[in-house]
Amino acid sequence: MDVDTTFAGLTGLDAGTTVAPGKRTHYRYYIVLLLFIMTAINYADRSALSLTGPVIAKQLHFGPAKLGVIFSAFGWAYVIAQMPGGWLLDRFGSKRVYACSILIWSLFIAAMGSVAFLTGALAIATLFCLYFMVGVAEAPLFPGNSRIVAAWFPRQERATASAVFNSAQYFATVIFAPLMGWITYSFGWPYVFGVMGGLGIVMTFVWMKVMRSPSQHPLVNQAEIDYIAAGGGLINLDQAKTTAEKPAGPKWNYVGQLFRNRMMVGILIGQYCINAITYFFISWFPVYLVQARHMSILKAGFTAAVPAICGFGGGILGGVLSDYLLRRNVSLSVARKTPIVLGMSLSMIMIACNYTSIQWVVVALMALSFFGKGVGALGWAVMSDTAPKEITGLTGGVFNMCGNVSSISTPIIIGIIIQRTGSFNGALVFVGANALLAVVSYLFVVGEIKRMVLKV
Repeated sequence: MDVDTTFAGLTGLDAGTTVAPGKRTHYRYYIVLLLFIMTAINYADRSALSLTGPVIAKQLHFGPAKLGVIFSAFGWAYVIAQMPGGWLLDRFGSKRVYACSILIWSLFIAAMGSVAFLTGALAIATLFCLYFMVGVAEAPLFPGNSRIVAAWFPRQERATASAVFNSAQYFATVIFAPLMGWITYSFGWPYVFGVMGGLGIVMTFVWMKVMRSPSQHPLVNQAEIDYIAAGGGLINLDQAKTTAEKPAGPKWNYVGQLFRNRMMVGILIGQYCINAITYFFISWFPVYLVQARHMSILKAGFTAAVPAICGFGGGILGGVLSDYLLRRNVSLSVARKTPIVLGMSLSMIMIACNYTSIQWVVVALMALSFFGKGVGALGWAVMSDTAPKEITGLTGGVFNMCGNVSSISTPIIIGIIIQRTGSFNGALVFVGANALLAVVSYLFVVGEIKRMVLKV
């Protein structure tokens, strides 16, 4: 089946035909659908170790602190590779860099299943190194998503588009957590990595066939291009970077300006705190269900899908609400901050799990918390609104780098808390405190949200 023809069918167009100039196409919706699918696979891959972790730890004979260190391997690499990944996106464009990212991380995910043939320290070291390399390869994905949204969507649609691809992290749990739990239960944990790696390799070829910039896509007519451009869409973003005009890529001294800008600093702090909640859910939450709530690995896989469904709904609602407020002539700052503040405030309810032993109540509280986190996870929409147009990829890389420092700190801190206290209670308080700090940052540090202008 021809992939371009399939996407053409979805849009109501035939590949190779010319669209009537006065009738606006809507191909941008199918671009964000593709981003959603890729992001879902990305999150499923990075959470595969979390779901299989209790089984692997039992087989390799190590405790919570060591498991936390292995979970952090991804975060170390992901953070280190963010700025280089963003630079590559600005230098070589989203299509090629993104495709290489998908292919390489999928190969490393598939290789993680080979750890089953190793033992002792060698197995632990190999698992750490492979997960580290997955982090390196996945680094361009979210800056690439933000960059593509900035190119394909006008300002009044960006929050919804960003919420759609960002909500894929919850969808990934809904679909892939039960699947990976079943595969682990029925066939063994190495097969999880083989299946997920193979899926990513297939999607690399889909990406290369479908993705182009708006001004160059054969299924987008001039009316849609004009609509995107009128709303501030950077329709020639990749096209400009492939000419001889800027062969050296973005200037690294622009990064210093990002860290001297109060608005940007507040956004970076907020994203660090929001991601701390994310990394609790994708690293320690399944372990919490198994160890603290005494569920089987199979039941934990299915149970984890319940909060994820709520997070998915909250994520879409947050984006729709923000864009609705913007269309009602509310300022950009209020439209973006309102869902973030409300959502992060609601997510703190997870602390109440410390005061109940009833499983369904715990699941309900976590679901409500995850719903709030979804509503408030609009950092990438804010990034699409604020990134300087000269360095959209590099700014996204800096943003994701600072936000994902929590992918290092959160698994380790939670592992230490559990090791020293023998309980998850302190861990839930720690995660809730991060939600509170995100609220404080957006209310008192960020100030007005607007596109940053660089001094050249």
